[in-house]
Amino acid sequence: MKSLHSTRHEFQHGLIDKPTFIRTMYEEHHYALYDYASYIGQTNIRKIEIEDNQVIMTTKDRGIRLLCSAKDYRIAPIEILNFLDYEKDEYSMIDNLSAECRSIIDIGANIGLYALNMAVSNRSAKIFCFEPIPKTFSVLQENIRLNSVNNIHAFNFGLSDENNEFLFYYYPEGSGNASSVNVSERSDIETVTCQVKKMDTYFATEGIHADFIKCDVEGAELLVFKGGQTVISRDCPIVFSEILRKWSAKFNYNPNEIFTFFANLGYRAFTAKNNYLHAFSVMDEKTVETNFFFLHNENHKELIKRYEYMTA
Repeated sequence: MKSLHSTRHEFQHGLIDKPTFIRTMYEEHHYALYDYASYIGQTNIRKIEIEDNQVIMTTKDRGIRLLCSAKDYRIAPIEILNFLDYEKDEYSMIDNLSAECRSIIDIGANIGLYALNMAVSNRSAKIFCFEPIPKTFSVLQENIRLNSVNNIHAFNFGLSDENNEFLFYYYPEGSGNASSVNVSERSDIETVTCQVKKMDTYFATEGIHADFIKCDVEGAELLVFKGGQTVISRDCPIVFSEILRKWSAKFNYNPNEIFTFFANLGYRAFTAKNNYLHAFSVMDEKTVETNFFFLHNENHKELIKRYEYMTA
């Protein structure tokens, strides 16, 4: 299908007549506006705004405005359009577990969807976001501005198990897959040098405590946790993390090392479904879950008692 610009170019240069131009513009281009209007009712997108060189989508449940990047077809608002919603069970459980949290850490914040959801549902919390990729960080900053939230503090560096600079790999149509290893193994990958810091070192310097940690760093999760073991041991935060076998393999560790890491600190692992926590133990080749909650046996025993699914 021709673009809007090329269709108008044909008309301006006399390649098509006026009636053909009007009909083509409507049938091949403008009608899509009405198609979207009828489609979004079944999704968690309430509104799509078209501004000069910008597309902004607003979620239905929380009214969060999100800037879309033209080349990123895996960006969260597009994922919501495709699959009607985005990690609904996880967001619901995060609301339940983080309601009383006052210091929330978002590691691998991307464009800020998780951070913004937590910011509007828990206005009294301070949310610290860490996103190393400069282009993605600029979208994160714009989304914070679009939503007029003042409890998010965003930092343009990553967290790992050392204080250093790493080469990060990313591709424009999938900014959420940015990682310090080329996890996608694409030959057309783009690279950028980014700063990383240890959670233990940085939090000690800045006096940051952690009540809740969300971590999604495309395979480097174990490195983040090892770099924050003192903070985790001290604060016993609730932890929500993406863990994928295929990504952890790129960093040469077994994902069960993460579950062992938390078990050794007195934690239990869970998945979330239908507003319940479901106990989880070992990841194997049959595991389909990718998002996990870690709650401390003692510090979070009341939350575990309230939300753990118990079979009859």
